[in-house]
Amino acid sequence: MNQNQKWQYDEFKQVGVDYADIEEVQAYDLRMRRMRNIKQECEHIRGLLKTTPSDSILEIGTGTGELALDFSDYCRRVIAIDVSPTMIKLAQEKATSQNKSNVEFQNAGFLTYEGTESFDAIITQLSLHHLPDYWKMVALRKIYNMLKDGGKLYLRDVVFPSQIKDYDGYFQGIISGIRKVAGEKVAEETVIHIRDEFSTLDWILEGLLKSVGFNIEQANYYDGFMANYLCLKTERNK
Repeated sequence: MNQNQKWQYDEFKQVGVDYADIEEVQAYDLRMRRMRNIKQECEHIRGLLKTTPSDSILEIGTGTGELALDFSDYCRRVIAIDVSPTMIKLAQEKATSQNKSNVEFQNAGFLTYEGTESFDAIITQLSLHHLPDYWKMVALRKIYNMLKDGGKLYLRDVVFPSQIKDYDGYFQGIISGIRKVAGEKVAEETVIHIRDEFSTLDWILEGLLKSVGFNIEQANYYDGFMANYLCLKTERNK
């Protein structure tokens, strides 16, 4: 896609929490390392993708780089991108301090990444919801084309179930639950997410994945609002 088209969605536009603020990014980094077992998550994803030492991996929406840095120990090369230059700067500082030479961080997103390399796997977590649904389709089509035949996409994001009858009660329940577990700040960020960002419904995201050619090998829905998908690009879908 021509990135100069005036009608293209601006994925660098700030929506939701301000991750251009270094203090906000540092707080996010600390919070994620406290709330999540990132090492265990990475091990699980590597198992799903069957990562090998010869693999080339792209991560879209790397944040502060924890997954990319972990994967760099298990594959040939990692390119990790994010639309926040502040996050990329912190991730690069981590890579330098850890003497990681096979991971490259770039300030780019789903729509603006311009690399020409084909990848064995692409990973994106908690990032696709920053795009409206049409632009999700554009992003997924681009991801499909960047994968080698037999390559896999691991996608994890906030996805809302389509069978809910009372969405007011549903969202209030999510916010209250997060407040109890993670505190007021994360609860307020959840309010911002629901109001200002673009998380979609389960049937829409599955439909988008299939429409661009992916075989969905696994689709798991959990915690009432989270989903992960393992998708395969096969030769017959080329």
